[in-house]
Order: sequence, then C-alpha cells, then structure tokens
Amino acid sequence: MGLTNAGRDFIAQAIINDDTPTFFTNAAAYIGVGDSDGVFAASQTNLQAATNKVRVGMETNFPARTDNAIDFKSSFGSSVANWVWNEWGVFNHETTGVMLNRKVEALGTKVEGSTWVLTVTLTITIGS
Repeated sequence: MGLTNAGRDFIAQAIINDDTPTFFTNAAAYIGVGDSDGVFAASQTNLQAATNKVRVGMETNFPARTDNAIDFKSSFGSSVANWVWNEWGVFNHETTGVMLNRKVEALGTKVEGSTWVLTVTLTITIGS
C-alpha cells in the first residue's frame, strides 16, 4: 500500500506536534473503500472512485497498536458500500482530512444484505 504525500506530511507534523494535527483516534479514523482501479499516485488526497466510495469509522478499540504495527478495523453494514471494492485507504476525517495511504486491490463485490469487515495493518519498519 502506498503512503501518500499528505500521509508523509502528517507523520512529520505529528512528530513535532506542529499545528495540532488531527490524530487517527477511534473517533477520528476511517477506512474508505471505492470501486476505482486507477493507479496509485502519492499526490492523491482521496479515493479515485467517482461516486461509489464511502468512509466508515472504527470498530471499538481500534485503531490499536502492537509494537510497530497499527491495526485499523471498520465494519461495512448490509446497506453500505454495495459495489465492487477495488481500492481502500485510511483517513482521519469522515469526508475531508488526510488520506494516509491508498491501496488498489480487488477485494470482491459486496452485495446488499452482507456485512464486510475490513482490517488494515500498517507496519512501520526501519532499515535500508
């Protein structure tokens, strides 16, 4: 999954608490899904789907961190996001804010009446 320029800048801002960034807390973190299979570009600030895209807030106790891994988890209810899932991203606002990352990935077609749960794990690594 690709880190966006906005995600990179958010991390730098958060490290020094510059201008009080909106942190990815339980109340302010979202996973978004859409139907676009457009190629990832670091300059993107939103999912690329024209209309079939939505962001859903976190489940209880998420995001959660274990050492260098952060888990985000959202549940998409029976009437939400019923289309082909070709992209997803992590956000810090329901409609605007920072898109931390975006992944183009065919996850299947969600249909009315089904509930899908998407868990995203971001692992922070070091090395050359």
